[in-house]
Amino acid sequence: MTGQGRALSVEVCTDERAFGELTEDWERLRGACPSATAFQSHAWLHSWWLSYGRPGRLRVVLVRRHGELVAAAPLMRVHHPLPALVPIGGTITDFCDVLIDEEEAAAGAGALADALAGLARTALVDFGEVRPGGAMERVYLCWRGPRRRMNDSVCLDLPAVPMTELIGRLPTGRARRIRSKVNQFTRLGIEWRVARHDETEAALRRLLELHRKQWQGRQVTSEHLRPRFLEHLVRAAVPMARTGAAVATEFLLEGTVVAVNLTLLSGRLTGMYMYGFDPVLRERRVDVATMLLHASTQDLESGGQVAPDSARTLSLLRGEESYKYRWCPETVLNQRFLLARRRTAPLLAAAVAEAATRRRAKRFLRRDTPAAEGAQGGGAAAT
Repeated sequence: MTGQGRALSVEVCTDERAFGELTEDWERLRGACPSATAFQSHAWLHSWWLSYGRPGRLRVVLVRRHGELVAAAPLMRVHHPLPALVPIGGTITDFCDVLIDEEEAAAGAGALADALAGLARTALVDFGEVRPGGAMERVYLCWRGPRRRMNDSVCLDLPAVPMTELIGRLPTGRARRIRSKVNQFTRLGIEWRVARHDETEAALRRLLELHRKQWQGRQVTSEHLRPRFLEHLVRAAVPMARTGAAVATEFLLEGTVVAVNLTLLSGRLTGMYMYGFDPVLRERRVDVATMLLHASTQDLESGGQVAPDSARTLSLLRGEESYKYRWCPETVLNQRFLLARRRTAPLLAAAVAEAATRRRAKRFLRRDTPAAEGAQGGGAAAT
């Protein structure tokens, strides 16, 4: 499908191989889109499609000016619970978005809106998990048909500052307890190291094995134990580590790796995605969450990545686990954009009603369900 206007050409890529060949153009565009996160990297999206995509469902909208990619929307077609176009990435992706070159903001957003309107003749455009300020907001403002903006998942964010500053933001008693826990890491001899990009695959395999041990005998997100998740994580994170978009950190106790943490980086956002740890740390009464955060802040500082104006964000990603709140985080709500045409307006109404039902059910379950112990590691594990 192609179109022409204002020197812009629009096509919809439905071929998996052609999508895989977009790496260079895609990454240049991601670098020109200030709101893009690591979840919009070509490595992440294409790897996800290889693990989870279904033949015939791919719909990647590409907007070019004189051959150069200036906007893109990674989508796929689904049929349940409603016929819809949804972002590639699924539930293991914390932030979804389109990409628009900042220098082509108005034209790129308009072209994507027109292209999506063409694709939405028989389906709803249901674009969720967009971080506030995401490029999809511009497409939403250009939409000329029925539309609805709703809140999506809750994310918890901290300023990306050294650990001493994070502790300094806390109430006195809590700050004292956390300083004691940080000192415990030194007393126990816990050390950590950032894996080189050529060591990332081995580190990720250890992460998932430790994650399995961490949750053995307790309720765990079953997807994290499946081979396709391992294949996706390795396939995506290894090239991302090579370009600085992913970092695997290993924690050692008495020379043995007892925990691994995967962090995703982009622009001014650092996201603690997933971790796994040996239950021996629980037996030693180690506060694993504090250990991971302490290492992350030190890695940011030593790498020169801490913003002097505190504008950079260290995101705990999706999920409202109780351990995250001890750090006094800022609550950030992802957004969900529903776009329809007149003939598909009933689909929009059905999606809104279904979301309201889910919210009521969630409130009911929260009243009757005790808080989960700890967390499964990062935003993806909280879904």
